[in-house]
Amino acid sequence: MSVESVRHNHILVVKMNRPEKRNALNGAITAGIDAAMNELEDDPGLWCGILTGTEKVFSAGADLAEGPGEPTERGGIVGLINRRRSKPLVAAVEGLALGGGLELVLCCDLVVAARTAAFGLPEVKRGLMPDFGGAFRIGRVLPANVARELLLTGGTLGADRAERLGFANVLTDPGQALAGALSLAEMICANAPLAVREALGVFNAEMNGDETEIWKRSHAAHARLLQTEDIKEGIGAFFEKRPPRWTAT
Repeated sequence: MSVESVRHNHILVVKMNRPEKRNALNGAITAGIDAAMNELEDDPGLWCGILTGTEKVFSAGADLAEGPGEPTERGGIVGLINRRRSKPLVAAVEGLALGGGLELVLCCDLVVAARTAAFGLPEVKRGLMPDFGGAFRIGRVLPANVARELLLTGGTLGADRAERLGFANVLTDPGQALAGALSLAEMICANAPLAVREALGVFNAEMNGDETEIWKRSHAAHARLLQTEDIKEGIGAFFEKRPPRWTAT
């Protein structure tokens, strides 16, 4: 299975498990995440969720060969990006969280990262832009110039720097991100679940606001890029494992 779900008392651990493709986001992962997030939201016995990958990688982003599959009815892109959630969700990150992988992390409320984790938005290296919300959500959790650095250079943010900047809540030794996330989730579940949801709802409404117009701008910008020669070159260079030759056309 590309996505596995395991219950720990009131906590649902959702694991992307496509290691041979570095957990690249395809239709199977979209369907699996959507089903798990529906279960988390609908089951009154579940109070908190954890989203994680394998021990070596969280997710390298959208599958450039297959695509991420169709948006789901309740979760939108990858079953999570456009979802309205009421229950806390913790990201447990080992290794790389790139592109769509980082955009999944940006959907979570808290982040636990192994010290070997790294976060990035490399889309500009392929002639693309982050189109799962990263282009506007990254500036909500990082200082503006750091957010622009990731967007414009396509570089990565290491776990230590992410923690210093307030993006990662907890750092762990390699291989211990899930254990750290479970500990944090247990602290959340020690509190009144309805009170937690109300507090989170008020905070996220203020933090995120109405994204309707910015999604329109993001989709329009992405559509323009899909018509360029550079996107063909960027993706071709990726599969051919060579430097791209940009023409700005």
